[in-house]
Amino acid sequence: MKRLFLIPALLACLCAAIPAPAFAAEEIHFYNWTEYLPEAVLRKFTKETGIKVVYSTYESNEAMYAKLKMLSGEGYDLVVPSAYFVSRMRREGMLLPLDKGLLPNWKNLDPDLLDKPFDPGNVYSVPYNWGGTGIAVDTTKVKADSITSFADLWKPEFANALVLNDDLRDVFGMALRRLGYSQNETDPGRIEEAYNALRELLPNVRTFNSDAPKMPFLNHEVAAGAIWNGEAYQAQSEMRTLAFIWPKEGGLFWMDLLAIPKAAKNVAGAHKLIDFLLRPDIAKMICEELGYPTPNQAARQLLPVSLRNNKTVYPPADVVARSEFQSDVGEAVAVYDEFWNRLKAGN
Repeated sequence: MKRLFLIPALLACLCAAIPAPAFAAEEIHFYNWTEYLPEAVLRKFTKETGIKVVYSTYESNEAMYAKLKMLSGEGYDLVVPSAYFVSRMRREGMLLPLDKGLLPNWKNLDPDLLDKPFDPGNVYSVPYNWGGTGIAVDTTKVKADSITSFADLWKPEFANALVLNDDLRDVFGMALRRLGYSQNETDPGRIEEAYNALRELLPNVRTFNSDAPKMPFLNHEVAAGAIWNGEAYQAQSEMRTLAFIWPKEGGLFWMDLLAIPKAAKNVAGAHKLIDFLLRPDIAKMICEELGYPTPNQAARQLLPVSLRNNKTVYPPADVVARSEFQSDVGEAVAVYDEFWNRLKAGN
């Protein structure tokens, strides 16, 4: 009897000596764009590491940034800001420096996509995907060869027939490029010119959509629109009549990056997930499902030739030459915000 009492007592002492977190499964809280990571990738990561990924999504950089600000950077271990938001968040002290010693798969990244002005030396960010906004056309409604420029979307025959990404920089970038300016314009007068041009475009816009911009095409609600190339690629797998055109002004190029918020609770786990996403086989899975160019050189060599040479996914050299990447516009962001709010309000 004495021994029977000793065993529970011993177990109780042992349990008291073990910190509570030892009983909890390790977790990473990952905040990413909608429809921007195959579920199979997260399942594979958890199976290999035992780390559970608590996954949630947002539809815009602005929404992600506002949420992190509201939470003082807490609640998430990994986020995916676009380049110009990396610059802003880095400047505001919202990100942790990376420990590249924990990222052996860093070697797989394309050097041409590293060490950019938004994050010199990639101290805070890792390229995840890059791509561009061009023009998608339902060829049952519009002849593809009749569209060569963003300016064509202003044609009156597109009344209530367009979809645009619900993305401030994308929409203003399109108008700025049409006017012959940089998509990274900081001059308030030129930004206002773009706003006035967009007011003229509004009667043609049926919907703004950054959740799944391909859906208005798949639902046959629109005839054309300016959307991300990966969304067009995904739609083309279900809709053979969809064409994607890189306009003569060039694509509106962007890069999305992995970054760790300053108040992340599981920094080591975030590094494990980043390095997992940098594995060639994993980056290949992401590219094949999403249709965005991978910044992972080793992964690109694993892709089927048909995907490597797909001009919707990988813009041709002449398109790259006349395109530009989004960059931080500094204090001009307040000007953009003002005119964007006025545009969305119909003012």
